[in-house]
Amino acid sequence: MNAASQQEYPYTETPEALAARLALPFRDPRLIARALTHRSFINENQDALEDNERLEFLGDAVLDFLVGSWLYHRYPEMAEGKLTRLRSALVGTRQLAAFARTLDLGDAMRLGRGEIDGGGRNRDNLLCGTFEALIGALYVDSGMEPVRAFVEPLLGSVIEDIIEQRDDVDAKSSLQEWAQSKGLGVPLYRQVEVSGPDHERIYTFIVVIDGQTYGTGRGSSKQEAGKNAAAETLRELGVD
Repeated sequence: MNAASQQEYPYTETPEALAARLALPFRDPRLIARALTHRSFINENQDALEDNERLEFLGDAVLDFLVGSWLYHRYPEMAEGKLTRLRSALVGTRQLAAFARTLDLGDAMRLGRGEIDGGGRNRDNLLCGTFEALIGALYVDSGMEPVRAFVEPLLGSVIEDIIEQRDDVDAKSSLQEWAQSKGLGVPLYRQVEVSGPDHERIYTFIVVIDGQTYGTGRGSSKQEAGKNAAAETLRELGVD
């Protein structure tokens, strides 16, 4: 793109080129252009008619439904609470911004000069909003099935890592929520044993809630042992 074009269009990939690269079946090219247009661009380009905020609103709702449906069918035995937490992780700002980076949306975002100079192309909230707007635009243009075909491979590429990461914290978080709901205070995790040679330590932790000892957990790190102790306590209590 030459200097004159760069001055007129402060982005390095056109909406049409982005749609072609991502194999998005847009019938109306104006929709994808709108999805990429931040309000700061409107302020500096009077010929630009509409920013992406309405499409962002719609895309947020479409993603909530689609991700919830995808999780429901992919994990038929998973409890509602965990499904809700996974959906929140998948549609959160950080994860949607990560999807936007994977797709290189930053180069196609139509931003005002101030946003560009301030690093807007790599800012989580702008990337997230643009991704949501892109989903909203695709839904308006082509309906749910193309959106599903586009989004589900992205979900599948990260879900196991997210589950693993959340498993590290969910047991402790769930146990803390249960204890506080019963007025029992915050669970305490106490190390009661360390065994094995220096290079293969095994830690043993117990959970103490309101002075009463509950589950025991072991692991090769203190974090793992504490997580396992929390999970065992939830099993003892019959809490998901």
